[in-house]
Amino acid sequence: IGASTGGTEAIRRVLEPLPATMPGIVIVQHMPKGFTKTFADRLNEVCMLQVKEAETGDRIANGKVLIAPGDFHMKVVRRGGYYEVICVEGEKVNGHRPSVDVLFYSVAEQVAANAYGIILTGMGGDGGKGLKEMKDKGAKTIGQDENSSIVYGMPKVAFDLGGVDKQLPLEQIPISIVQTVTKDQKNT
Repeated sequence: IGASTGGTEAIRRVLEPLPATMPGIVIVQHMPKGFTKTFADRLNEVCMLQVKEAETGDRIANGKVLIAPGDFHMKVVRRGGYYEVICVEGEKVNGHRPSVDVLFYSVAEQVAANAYGIILTGMGGDGGKGLKEMKDKGAKTIGQDENSSIVYGMPKVAFDLGGVDKQLPLEQIPISIVQTVTKDQKNT
């Protein structure tokens, strides 16, 4: 999941109704250092999922949500039979650190068709190219629609680039996630 302006509330509204059995979730919310831990802790109090600020080496596992720490890019890497995150410094990408594109490109490369990509409200275009890359590698993708976005920038860029399978109002995104995951689990 990637988000920026208006994203803290949008992320809460997506995560809060999700059951604790969901596959692991990784999130980039454009936010400065020092704020991401408080954000993760607050989400952890209201969600059935376990939410924490990510640290290098954290495994992506069912029922867990990892939030990229402010001022660090977060990437997904495969370690044997599981995935984990690494948090790295580096130049800003699209003016941001953490960058949604950095996360999404790593997911496209490492997880490919076994991933779901979601882009929520936000200014600018961070995440658009990465979501398109995820879709091109077989991932299912969702973009928040214009009417429910605080700022229809990031979702619009992703949609215009052809990176969005479904464009949905915010309140329908958690329903769609559960339906898609449930359907995919029955097909495996």
